[in-house]
Amino acid sequence: MPDVRPPDPSNRQRRVRRDLFSAALCLCALALPVFVSASDTPYELEPISYSDPQVADPVAALQARLHSGEQKLDYEPANGYLRAVLRALDIPESSQTLVFSKTSFQRDRIGPETPRAVYFNDDVYIGWVQGGDVVEVSSVDPQKGAIFYSLSQYESDSPRFRRHTHECLQCHDSSLSQGVPGHVMRSVYSDARGLPVLTAGTFVTTPQSPLKERFGGWYVSGTHGQQVHMGNLIVRERDHKQHPERIDLAAGGNARDLSQHFDTEPYLTPHSDLVALQVLAHQVHVHNLITRANYQTRLAVRDQISINKALNKPEDDPLESTRSRIRSVGEPLLRALLFADEPPLTEPIAGTSGFTEDFSRHGPRDRQGRSLREFDLKTRLFRYPCSFLIDSDAFDALPEPQLAFLADRLQTILAGEDTTGRYQNLSPEDRQAVREILLETKPEFTKRWTQKE
Repeated sequence: MPDVRPPDPSNRQRRVRRDLFSAALCLCALALPVFVSASDTPYELEPISYSDPQVADPVAALQARLHSGEQKLDYEPANGYLRAVLRALDIPESSQTLVFSKTSFQRDRIGPETPRAVYFNDDVYIGWVQGGDVVEVSSVDPQKGAIFYSLSQYESDSPRFRRHTHECLQCHDSSLSQGVPGHVMRSVYSDARGLPVLTAGTFVTTPQSPLKERFGGWYVSGTHGQQVHMGNLIVRERDHKQHPERIDLAAGGNARDLSQHFDTEPYLTPHSDLVALQVLAHQVHVHNLITRANYQTRLAVRDQISINKALNKPEDDPLESTRSRIRSVGEPLLRALLFADEPPLTEPIAGTSGFTEDFSRHGPRDRQGRSLREFDLKTRLFRYPCSFLIDSDAFDALPEPQLAFLADRLQTILAGEDTTGRYQNLSPEDRQAVREILLETKPEFTKRWTQKE
């Protein structure tokens, strides 16, 4: 089992400098980033001020507890601070997923024999690489979205999470992350070294992606019947690099034991859970959409105030352009929250790590014991088609005009009065159950329904 520290301590400063330089290229690629330059960033200005040092995400709160001495992180020779960080942030080890394609920071240490581990809960993503010099961290600030950090894997009396801004946005701000600081989960054909086979094409994984296009370059443990995915496969044949449609995807399916592919001993668990991967794909996408809705609504309100001032009108006098901008980012978020484009499962799926049970036991329940975190796993991912992220701090922090729009549309849809035809995935029973659950578990949001009625 490799030690996370380099064998020669005298190399420490040189390695740290090297990794900080690497960080300037792309850091904390927790869900397979797209290597593109950051776009122009209006969110560096008011009212968002992304790079402002004042943040309110779970990792910032943990760092404050570490600084005050209220909390400490235990160090382990094999995994460094990994286990302690997961425990401090309430991230289950069962959430572990493993990616072996070289598509992220610390890529030289990643490959089919040494995959990178990703752990997550509703608000935080953790990346760990065997022998890595840092733990990679992304944490959701309710107002700013994804905030990126690294934690040195060198033992210290005062471990500190280091925040990264512009260097991370070189990878984590693109059209594929909705034009905001976020993540993109990709599916690639990988060769025996872990390098993406670009001639075979790649896929961006979203909730709309069919299972057969998911998880290329990832290990996957779980069962899924005759359905196929791209996980657990390495492209070795030259013909397959030009004709990926000839690859037998079934060969990597229904894997319960990953030790046939690599040594699982150095990892916290021997799993890369299929259900965890499905949740990760949903969550990454919705987080990006929430951040975009937050940013664009605040910018629209700012512009409305400026225009109204120029016209000598009240600042809150609504403009049609403002309503249009709010609607343009709110409707895609609503579709993702309600799983409107989720492809159906044709057979049941199951994971192997216990993630399904760990995930389901959290979150609020109504008086009938129902929760948005209950899985279906037979014909769709969740039993009740409304995302658990509607209960997140990031959703609650959306500007009031956006929350009002979402509440109004959601009420219309759940009442069966939507005329767009875009929510046919919701049966009358689904609509009623989701409405009842939200009325009891999210009263601050659904009180807007009462106000309308």
